Amino acid sequence: MEKLKQRWGLTSNFQLTIILIVFAITGSTAAYVSKPILSFLGIERGVMHPVPYWILYIIIIMPVYKVLLVTIGTIFGQHTFFWNFVKKMLRSMRLGFLLPKEKEPTDKSE
Repeated sequence: MEKLKQRWGLTSNFQLTIILIVFAITGSTAAYVSKPILSFLGIERGVMHPVPYWILYIIIIMPVYKVLLVTIGTIFGQHTFFWNFVKKMLRSMRLGFLLPKEKEPTDKSE
């Protein structure tokens, strides 16, 4: 647990516990929420071949997971951690262009 705390820059076991709880809740919720979204789009498990269904299911889960991660993380008081986590995840997936441009610090000493 100490390695996770150090890697994520956490200060307490309580914060680590909250973050792990948020990850658990978010994963389950994203899977649960994605099924009605697929149904709304007319994609039903029994109607189409399983391979494209599961591919579409995974594609739908990915953005749902990211939105829920920040939302649930904010509810648990860890907005900054999860927003930075999602930004890092998007950049590693080569989707950093979806993020707002970060302001560059201005040097006023000149």
